[in-house]
Amino acid sequence: MKSERSLTKYRGLHCLNCNHPLDISDKYCNNCGQLNSTKKLSFNDFFLEFFAGIFSYDSRMRRTLSTLIFRPGKISKDYINGMRTRYANPFRFFLSVAIIFFVIWSFTFQSTNFSAFSDNTPEMNLDRLSEEEKKELNEELKKIPFGKDIDLDSIVTNKPIEKIKDYNYKDHYLTQEQLDSLNFGKSLFKQIGLYSEFYNQTNVLDPVEAIDSLEHTNKFLNRYLYRKAVDTQIIKKNPKVFFDYLISKSPFIIFFYLPVFALIIWLFYFYKPINYMEHLVFTFHVQSTFFVFVLIGLLIDLIFKTDLFTTLVLFLFLFYLYKALRNFYKEGRFVTIVKFMALNFIFLTLAVIAAIISALTFFAIR
Repeated sequence: MKSERSLTKYRGLHCLNCNHPLDISDKYCNNCGQLNSTKKLSFNDFFLEFFAGIFSYDSRMRRTLSTLIFRPGKISKDYINGMRTRYANPFRFFLSVAIIFFVIWSFTFQSTNFSAFSDNTPEMNLDRLSEEEKKELNEELKKIPFGKDIDLDSIVTNKPIEKIKDYNYKDHYLTQEQLDSLNFGKSLFKQIGLYSEFYNQTNVLDPVEAIDSLEHTNKFLNRYLYRKAVDTQIIKKNPKVFFDYLISKSPFIIFFYLPVFALIIWLFYFYKPINYMEHLVFTFHVQSTFFVFVLIGLLIDLIFKTDLFTTLVLFLFLFYLYKALRNFYKEGRFVTIVKFMALNFIFLTLAVIAAIISALTFFAIR
């Protein structure tokens, strides 16, 4: 894809970008790197340069992918040793792969069947509600976390109304005075249980209406507890809402924890002549490989409608991580295995902490 703009007859004596003095023999400016050409842009020039840039990036992308997958640790070693032009930038490459990964992951996640997690608590018959009552329920539903993503049919089903008689919140009813007489922890436990049972029987989403019906004090704590009870019951019936939330936050969690994980690796290899940023490059490359492996597994599973290949690539990635650690840090098998196991334990611990924080955030946002 050679453009006429690079021909000698169009070269100038100074760079049009930075005004650096040039010679006719200079194809590019040795100060800013711009092509030394005075020729005005034509459609042909633009077309050739556009596609040349794409193919150039594609060649780096292919080289990055092949080296990353088949030669664990080599690309990180090359990159920190200065061989950078031949590979895609590790941070930009990570972002590109992460976007593709989470788009495909979300697509496959939406097809997951959550019926096994559904709550079988009897509920109000939707057919017996007036249009006005349905409208009010929908308005209240919008006030709970991610309520706009929950269908009214999923919380108010067409089960026979007679079944409600088997489930009565009044069997566990406590007055405000009785709740106040208990210690704080026990009072909260009893109150949330009562509010959950009240919601399951009545489907009342409005905390003020519920507290008034129960003849409890209309105060912030009671309203907050009722909302949390409702949130919990709705998520029990719609677990996908909560899992969708965790998945939506996963890119931010991973992006936040990668620098932390790189710091942990740096502590494990503090005696190596490798600085923190070079550990971070290795971490981004490893995480990018994880995304690529899982993507391959997901795509194969989508084609053959199985879950086998995603599981297989996860085990394959563990072996890959071991090889990457050994090749990049150049240590013996035993030391690498010990550090490999310790790093995986720490990573899983961080993942659990992140999930707990996300869950607490999910319930506390309203």
